[in-house]
Amino acid sequence: MSKLKTTEYLPFDNIKETDEEGNEFWSARELQVILGYTKWENFKKVVEKAMLACKQAENEVFEHFPDVKRTIEMPNSAIKNVADYKLSRYACYLIVQNGDPRKKVIALGQTYFAVQTRKSEVNASFDRLDENNKRVVIRNQITGSNQLLAKAAYRANIKTNLQFATFQNQGYRGLYGGLAVADIHKRKGLNKKEKILDYMGSVELGANLFRITQTEARLTNEGISNPQDANDIHYDVGSKVRNLMVTMQTGLPEDLTTPDKNINTVEKEEITKVKNFKSPIMLDE
Repeated sequence: MSKLKTTEYLPFDNIKETDEEGNEFWSARELQVILGYTKWENFKKVVEKAMLACKQAENEVFEHFPDVKRTIEMPNSAIKNVADYKLSRYACYLIVQNGDPRKKVIALGQTYFAVQTRKSEVNASFDRLDENNKRVVIRNQITGSNQLLAKAAYRANIKTNLQFATFQNQGYRGLYGGLAVADIHKRKGLNKKEKILDYMGSVELGANLFRITQTEARLTNEGISNPQDANDIHYDVGSKVRNLMVTMQTGLPEDLTTPDKNINTVEKEEITKVKNFKSPIMLDE
């Protein structure tokens, strides 16, 4: 990690602390400021998602996110005790992984806290997850990967809403045997406000994640700057993923079962389970 000792990473180093046993940790309240979150309530939602990811990786949540109390100064020399978390490096890594990848500071944090052994632990434990938790993991990966794909599409001069809609449809048409977003939406029996990605099982989500990551890689590696070329590549990648599903006999995406619960409901239920697990409050002395 010596290569990370540059000025751009100093904010993360400067707030790092060490406990009496020599373990390094970061205060969630201080990390909140570094990552540009003005409200604790908003940052806490990111922390809760990271706690869920920790649980899904079969790591002990409260070893990495112990509750603590922190004293802060208020106007007129008053003081106030507020909730905080004593974050391990792994906890910080999960937090920045769930942050907005478009923010430069989040990207810096992802590099700073990236520990390859921890990534391996997350990947190795994936197969042991139940279906709902697999859905949550892959859906969150898609959110970040879609941001990268959108950037690659923009570099290919896809800039208007209509152009983006056409580009998106081409990927789905390739993967779903000619079906566009509206067709898939109708086939799943969703209302206008519901998103098709939120009503996919883990196999269908995995196919779409592969479509997204491979399209982004091709657009970037081939230096595509023409919208039509980008559309053709998206369709081609989708078609190849579809053919792979046929070869692997995993079922065609349009024929896979649509889950009863959308991904947001599943995620809230899993986060509630994590939050309801009580651990002793650690008080600063």
